[in-house]
Amino acid sequence: MLDSIRQAGKSIGRELNRAWENLSEGWRELLSRGNNSLTHFEPGVTEGQQAGDTSLNFPRWSLMASEVEETPGEIIVRVEIPGVEKQDCAIRIEGNTLIVSGEKRFTRASGDSQYHVVERAYGAFERRIALPRHIHTEGATASAVNGVLQIRLPKVAAEASRDIPIN
Repeated sequence: MLDSIRQAGKSIGRELNRAWENLSEGWRELLSRGNNSLTHFEPGVTEGQQAGDTSLNFPRWSLMASEVEETPGEIIVRVEIPGVEKQDCAIRIEGNTLIVSGEKRFTRASGDSQYHVVERAYGAFERRIALPRHIHTEGATASAVNGVLQIRLPKVAAEASRDIPIN
C-alpha cells in the first residue's frame, strides 16, 4: 500500500513538472516573440463612464501584434488594431521607425450592465516598429480591413557600388 502511494506521488510529480515546463515554454515564447508588440494604453474617461468611476478597471497593457514583410520593391507592415476606428489612428515615420498611434475608445451599450471579465485595453496608444530598410515616405499608403492596418512603404533603391581611387 505504501509503495503504491509512493508511485502515485512520483507520477503526480512527473506530470506537474511536465505541466510546469509547458507553461514556462509558452511564457518564454510569448516574451521573445511578443516583446515588441506589448503596447501601453493610457486610459481616459470613456463613453458611459463618469470621471473617477473605477467600476471598470481596464488593462493598461495589451498586445498589438504586427508583421513586417519585405518584397523586392517595398516593405509591408501589418498591425492588428481591432476596435480602432481609422479616424482615431495616425501613422508617422521617423527615420527607420514606423509609429502607429491613436485611441481605442470604449463604448458601453447599456449604463445598467455589469462587467464580469475585462481583458481588452482601451485608451491612447503608441506602437513603434523598426523598419529593416530606408523607404520613400511620399509613396506610402495605408488601409484598414477587418481590424488589420496594412501600410505599404516603397523602398529606397539600393545605391550602386563603386570603387573610390586613392589620390
